[in-house]
Amino acid sequence: MFPPPLVKLEEVTTRLRETQKRVEVLWQEPESLAFVARGREYRSEFHINDSDEFTYMIRGSMNLHYRTPEGKEEVIVIPEGSVNFMPAGTPHSPRFPPDAFALIVERGRRQGEIDKFQWFCPKCDHLLHEEEFVVSDYRADPVSQAYKNFFESEKARTCKACGNLMPKP
Repeated sequence: MFPPPLVKLEEVTTRLRETQKRVEVLWQEPESLAFVARGREYRSEFHINDSDEFTYMIRGSMNLHYRTPEGKEEVIVIPEGSVNFMPAGTPHSPRFPPDAFALIVERGRRQGEIDKFQWFCPKCDHLLHEEEFVVSDYRADPVSQAYKNFFESEKARTCKACGNLMPKP
């Protein structure tokens, strides 16, 4: 990749704000994927992938929900100008408003590698639904597709343990 990319983060965040897009991929190589994400106020799922992730909060702050190895949900707040490291395989849910922006750097997806998106019942914490995708191109925005599949299915949003129906955002 020559010349190496030079990214002006302010220009990227302005473009995302003006176009209302959620993600702009900065580069996507076999060993490195970088993108800027604009917050999704409705985010509720936990993402699981096989790559470590580095997050830098460009603007605003993020409530990063994650699940411990015992399955307990915890939250760490990443303030503007701060960084976070999320180990591979950790279920995590980056929750931040649309006027906040994060830079995420991780390893590119390997051939056939699967990303998982899981939702848990807000009433009893039982697993509601899981979506799986092979993400060969992150520009396809797998998060938006997972949400579309989940929220369009009342069956997926209905808890099998307690019967609670998770509402659409």
